[in-house]
Amino acid sequence: MSACLYVTWRGIESGRAGLFLNLAYLGLAGLLFALERMMPHERQWLQNDRQMLPDLAHTLLTKGFSQILILIVVVTGIPEIVAAEGGSLWPNHWPVLPQILLGLLIAEVGLYTAHRVAHTWPLLWRFHAVHHSVTRLWFFNTGRFHLVDALFSILLSQSLLFLAGAPAEIFVWVAAITIYVGLLTHCNVEMRLGPLNFLINTPVLHRWHHSRDPREGDRNFGENLMLFDLLLGTFFCPARRPPVDIGIDGDMPASFGGQLLAPFNGSMLTRARQPSPAA
Repeated sequence: MSACLYVTWRGIESGRAGLFLNLAYLGLAGLLFALERMMPHERQWLQNDRQMLPDLAHTLLTKGFSQILILIVVVTGIPEIVAAEGGSLWPNHWPVLPQILLGLLIAEVGLYTAHRVAHTWPLLWRFHAVHHSVTRLWFFNTGRFHLVDALFSILLSQSLLFLAGAPAEIFVWVAAITIYVGLLTHCNVEMRLGPLNFLINTPVLHRWHHSRDPREGDRNFGENLMLFDLLLGTFFCPARRPPVDIGIDGDMPASFGGQLLAPFNGSMLTRARQPSPAA
C-alpha cells in the first residue's frame, strides 16, 4: 500500500497520474495474485468459479468509466472552476497530507451512505447483489460492480468533494486510495491487522460483509474508513473466523450480459437475499 501511494505521488508530481495509478494498480494486483497462492486465507476460494470473464468485464466497465471521470476532472480543472465561482471552503493552505485525509473523510460520508442504502433499499439491492453474488473473494473480483451501483456510489461521494471545493489533486488521491483499498479488502491473503481494523477497511472486516447472514453481512459498510460504522453501530468484527460460504440466497446469471440485465428482472431477484430489518 505504501509503495502504491508513493507511485501515485510520483505520478501526480510528474503530471501523469493516470498512467502511474494504473501501474500501481497492476503491480498490487500481481503481488496479491502471488500471495493468494503462497498464503491463502481460504484454500477453497482458490478453486475456479468460472466467473473470471464477467468479473473482468465488470471491472473494465466500472473502473474504466471511473477513470474517464477522473481524467475529465484533472484535464478540465472543474473543481478549481467551481471553487473560484462559488467560493471555496477547502483549506488549500494546509499541507497535502491533511488535505488528503479530509478528502477521504468527506468522500466516506457519501460512500458509506451509498453502500448502506444499497443494502436497505430493495431497488438498489438488486444492483448491489451483482457484487455480493460472488462465491469466493479474491483480488480479481474487486471491480465486480453493476454500473448503476457504481454510479450511485460515485455520485454521492464525489458530489460532496465538489461542494467542498476540493482541488483536482484530492480527487485523484481519493480515487487511488479507494482502488488500492478495494484490492486489499477483497484479496484472499491470510493477514493480521490488529488495531487497524478499527481505522480502515480490511480483508477481515469485508469478509464478514460478504456473509450470507444479514446479521453479519449488513455490517461494515465503510469503503475506506471505519469511522461511520463505529459511530452508527454497524461495525462488526467478532473473534471467530468469517464464513467461507458467501454469496446471495438467490439466482444470478453466469454471463456478464445476464448480470447487467438481472436487476431489471424483478421475478428473478425476489428470491435474492433481502436486507435485514435491523439495518
